[in-house]
Amino acid sequence: MALVWHRFRFRRWLFHFTVGFVLFTQMAGAVPVESDPPQNAPAPHKNLTVGLVLSGGGARGLAHIGVLKWFEENRIPVDYLSGTSMGGLVGGMYSMGMTPDQMQKFMNSVNWNETFSAGPTFDQLSYRRKEDKRNFQVDLEMGVRKGVRLPTGVSSAHYIGLMIDRLTLPYGGLKSFDDLPIPFRCLATDFVAAKPVVLKDGRLATAMRATMSIPGLFPPVEREGKTLVDGALLNNIPTTAMKELKPDITIAVDVGTPLGSENSVQSLFGIVQQSLTIMTIDNDRRNLRLADVIIAPELGELSLLDFSAIDKAIEIGYKAAAEKGELLRKFALDPADWETHLATRSARRKTAVPVPQKIEVAGVNEDAQIKIEEELQDFAGKPLDLAGLETRLTSFTGEGRYASLDYEVTENRQQQPVLRIRVREKTHAPPTLNFSLLIDGDDISAFRFAVGGRLTIYDQLKYGSEWRNDLRVGFSSFLRSEFLYPLSQKGWFVAPRLFYTRGEEGVFVGGQRLSQFQINRIGFGGDLVRLYRNSELRFGYEIQRIDADLTTGQRPDQPLNGLVDFARLRYVYDKQNSATVPTAGLRLASEGRVVFNSPGDRSSFPQVEATASYYKPIQENASLFLSGLFGTTFNKDAAPFQRFTLGGPFRLGAYGRDEFRGNHAFLATLGYQREIYKLPPLFGTKVYGVGWYDIGGAYREFTAPLYRQQISAGFIADTKLGPFSLIGAIGEGGRGKVYFSIGRTF
Repeated sequence: MALVWHRFRFRRWLFHFTVGFVLFTQMAGAVPVESDPPQNAPAPHKNLTVGLVLSGGGARGLAHIGVLKWFEENRIPVDYLSGTSMGGLVGGMYSMGMTPDQMQKFMNSVNWNETFSAGPTFDQLSYRRKEDKRNFQVDLEMGVRKGVRLPTGVSSAHYIGLMIDRLTLPYGGLKSFDDLPIPFRCLATDFVAAKPVVLKDGRLATAMRATMSIPGLFPPVEREGKTLVDGALLNNIPTTAMKELKPDITIAVDVGTPLGSENSVQSLFGIVQQSLTIMTIDNDRRNLRLADVIIAPELGELSLLDFSAIDKAIEIGYKAAAEKGELLRKFALDPADWETHLATRSARRKTAVPVPQKIEVAGVNEDAQIKIEEELQDFAGKPLDLAGLETRLTSFTGEGRYASLDYEVTENRQQQPVLRIRVREKTHAPPTLNFSLLIDGDDISAFRFAVGGRLTIYDQLKYGSEWRNDLRVGFSSFLRSEFLYPLSQKGWFVAPRLFYTRGEEGVFVGGQRLSQFQINRIGFGGDLVRLYRNSELRFGYEIQRIDADLTTGQRPDQPLNGLVDFARLRYVYDKQNSATVPTAGLRLASEGRVVFNSPGDRSSFPQVEATASYYKPIQENASLFLSGLFGTTFNKDAAPFQRFTLGGPFRLGAYGRDEFRGNHAFLATLGYQREIYKLPPLFGTKVYGVGWYDIGGAYREFTAPLYRQQISAGFIADTKLGPFSLIGAIGEGGRGKVYFSIGRTF
């Protein structure tokens, strides 16, 4: 027996030496290092175990699926798996029992733009958060929880968390990753201690989230008292974790970014990328030397975040494995053993999800826990509707309090299946700070500038309350404060408010500016409010003092200063897909007032105003839009600065600002908008070409309307600072202007 054992060891050593020498001399350049480490593969033997190591690499890591596809077609068993970053995601999916074809189909079904987005899309926000986005359009939210802070990641990781929850759902309550169909390890980095962490038990979903939490892009994952980020920081090729499992053969797939050429380091991005590669390359080389076989797909210039070429990356991975086919087939099982291998793996796979009998919520205070549990009760006692559940969880993030919510089905202490929801609050907020920047003009003398911010404080006096405090300084300044206090769990609130506004308005006669006023308003009011998901209904009362100070020109012969008080009914519905440059959806805002007192000897009068805009996609990158405005005081005469005005950017822009003023107003717009350019993500989203036709006016007598017509065309860029517009408008009589604007559109 001893002699047989020594002969086997000698043959195994001889095979290691021979294969290693051949691969070292003939396969140089297979990985992005100066030279490949020896690839010492043991002699083929049906009892040998194979460990597969999958490196990180972002979108480049999708090539791993192609490698696995070739393995299955050629009956190469995988007995152990370890992965980092994208290799951890792909490895986890395969370890759970998914086939390469299923993985490819799943990856193609993922909305990657949404997965990496900062948070809920505009149409997923609650109505109050939509108002924040419309009024404060700078794409930046800061928090003042412990001093002024930024978020810990560009993305909240809510969507990628839901994606991984969906994948791992059958494995709720998993004790050890050794219990998976294929024993699995993934690597993360302890961001505080600067140490690699091997994840091998506990909740599978958080392990897979942690291994790909790229710092700056995704927030860290808190797990077992550690702050974990992407494992690629310290160990992008986790052969060390694989060696702990002691396979006979270790195969590493390296999809890391190769060193750049002299030409590629002539740009800032190229220099940064080359620097990161240099910092990790020595560690990669050391880890690759622990592998017996190395597969390095030639992915060329495919970037880390380019998920537009999934099938191409998989095909490249398949070809890379095929190029090593002569060596890899030595580890193939015969058909009978392969079927046994698949059967054993399949028997360990879980697909059924127990029906949850209860809902449990963790991560928030008792008031929030009760509210969330109540709203999710309809998911208990029946098979899970995953699409409905994920939509509901996303709606909670749309309320602005939470960064993300995830879920699993596991057992409670009574061994009942429960749906457990984990809420991750924002580390920087609430309270939240939002910002606005407003710039517009049609020449140097008409240039206007304003900056502002909104501080929103949650849950003062009672859970569910919101205290908004707005400040803007510039051509149109204001200071406002409103406290929204909940009366019930059914969406009813009271909202007392205080405000001060200051701005400029002009008075025109025959197209010529007669005078310019600085208008100051100070007042208070309160509303009874009913909030819905996409709309708001208000009924209330307001009293204000108006002071109109003449700055240039002549003062009209009618009272301008005095008290104004009115009762109002206001309804707003917002189902558009963007606060900045919509491409689909309807928004309607309407308000009816009964004005009791106003400057001058006037009796009370009614006043109604309504605006609407509707965008209809007609192609993948183009939309038609229709918008309108209507206002009337019926047969009553309003005070000068309570009348409706038109003129200026996006409101008959060929004419002067507030050139048309009257007791009645009408404006109809029909236009076309088309995407013409994609902005770099650092600066915004898209640039649109836009053109439209306007007809409308503001006039004194309802029976004598005076309408103007104009056409406008230009460009609107959806930037991080808000929409930037450059528009030319031509009206009747040769009137026309070219104007620009930041921070507002229609």
